Amino acid sequence: MIKRFDYPVKLSKQKEGGYLIQFPDFQEAISQSDGIISAIIEASDCLEEAIANRIIMRLPIPKPSKAKRGQRVISLKGVIAAKAALYIAIKEKKITNTALAKKLNWDEKEVRRVLDPHYQSGFPKIEVALNAVGQRLSISIAQL
Repeated sequence: MIKRFDYPVKLSKQKEGGYLIQFPDFQEAISQSDGIISAIIEASDCLEEAIANRIIMRLPIPKPSKAKRGQRVISLKGVIAAKAALYIAIKEKKITNTALAKKLNWDEKEVRRVLDPHYQSGFPKIEVALNAVGQRLSISIAQL
């Protein structure tokens, strides 16, 4: 199954100036910014932190809803998207970190690191872990 991490965001111009940033799929993901360009950049960071928090708190990561009229779509950055896909696969298959470590012949700390959204894991390590849970990393490029 292909997992996509392209989430709709609502950028609302505020009377007092700036933009309110809200993600319909993440009630906790709210931010603000002064201008439209900085709002898009801030939305990307806000989405990344919402996903990271869900991984850390071991909460479900929702599937992206369809963007409604007037909403923009923000794509999750590559490494965090790969970590989120691994996290979802592990949860769906009910695999423990210890079981995955054993399957990969890794120390359990390595599994925790590869899942940690704030740890700088490289694609090769994440890809090996994804393969071990029956997933394949596929990267696509889309036009802005």
